[in-house]
Amino acid sequence: MKATLAKTKKNTSSPILTTADIDHIAKLANVPVSKEQAIELTEQVGETVEYVSKLGALPTENVVETAQVTGLENVLREDEIDTTRMFTQEEALKNAKRTYNGFFMVDAVLEEK
Repeated sequence: MKATLAKTKKNTSSPILTTADIDHIAKLANVPVSKEQAIELTEQVGETVEYVSKLGALPTENVVETAQVTGLENVLREDEIDTTRMFTQEEALKNAKRTYNGFFMVDAVLEEK
């Protein structure tokens, strides 16, 4: 898509998208956009594009890449077995309607074709 230049209200020299660009993007995304929405989106998306272009101009040659910045290594607890809440095999099968060799017996749930 060829971006066209327009003037913003806040900064009269920065390039932003036009309503034609917004209409084109909406058509590609198959999203209906009214004229009023297109005007509003032109300003909002234009500000976002302007901000991202400013980020692209930052000197990041000596910045180490990172996936997270908190310094936390593991925020999850270790898995622990609570043996006080465990059933023996006999206790688990005690109220079963049908068992076979220490297992629950159930009707078939899959059909062969």
